[in-house]
Amino acid sequence: MTGSLLEVIALDVRDAVAAEQGGADRLEVVADMAADGLTPTPETVAAIAAACPLPQMVMLRTTNTFTTDPEALDRLKLEAKSLAEAGAAGFVFGFLDDEGVVDLATTEAMIHAVSPLPWTFHRAVDHAATPAAAWRAIRLLPNLAAVLTSGSPDGMAHGLGILKSRCEAGDAGLILAGGGLKPPHVSPLLDYGIRAFHVGSAVRPSWSAPVDPLRVSHWRTLVDRGQ
Repeated sequence: MTGSLLEVIALDVRDAVAAEQGGADRLEVVADMAADGLTPTPETVAAIAAACPLPQMVMLRTTNTFTTDPEALDRLKLEAKSLAEAGAAGFVFGFLDDEGVVDLATTEAMIHAVSPLPWTFHRAVDHAATPAAAWRAIRLLPNLAAVLTSGSPDGMAHGLGILKSRCEAGDAGLILAGGGLKPPHVSPLLDYGIRAFHVGSAVRPSWSAPVDPLRVSHWRTLVDRGQ
């Protein structure tokens, strides 16, 4: 890896190879972006692992909400095992309860299910009833690699000030900046001390089109500024 980490959303092998060609460090592997990213199949993860050396952080999510139930949790635990065997390097998940509070019991159950692999708490944190309380709940959980966040449920354009505050509170090393991330946001985020960036739609013409390695290369240059 170079100075800053660049993670690219991949839906399939073609995306993964293009991300690698463009200089990405890591993949977030998902299915069904129409539902904002759900769990991919083990077959997809295995195919990517056979074609591309980049580590795969694999989404564990059954619906386009941040809540779950015992039946869905049991399904996710089984899927995590199959996905790890297929080549996942880590996972992406995170749960809120009906009140918008971090569902620690469910999150901790998934941490145990995927252990010892690292995991990212996804943008559920931005949708919490009280994001500061959500951060306090998750920041010391075991094997936490990162928190994918834009600082706001409305995206990075609205969340820069929140991310600055989180960095001032000492959380820069946990932040994976993503969610409406655009090139003008990178410079201030770097100035705050953030060194991990996540892009999806920004590196492809549309979600129905594959990742463009030239767009990935452009982001590679942006996030390495001053490194």
